[in-house]
Amino acid sequence: MATKLTAEEIDRIVEMAWEDRTPFEAIEIQYGLKEKDVIKLMRKEMKASSFNMWRKRMNNRQTKHLSKFPKEEARFRSPNQKPLSY
Repeated sequence: MATKLTAEEIDRIVEMAWEDRTPFEAIEIQYGLKEKDVIKLMRKEMKASSFNMWRKRMNNRQTKHLSKFPKEEARFRSPNQKPLSY
């Protein structure tokens, strides 16, 4: 993580990471954090039990990776999410 994130940005990244339908690629586009950086951030910002629960949920979840996401499914975009271009 090269850039310094504000408290609001950290809160939004944690929120996006918890959302089942927000892919890690969207976080990377908006905040420049790769999946491994998001994992580090989540580990730092969460209690150990919450982090472990999140990792268990995210492990191999199709919707967290664009390459695994079914193309025919419609995408929901939160009103808080910046516009993305893929």
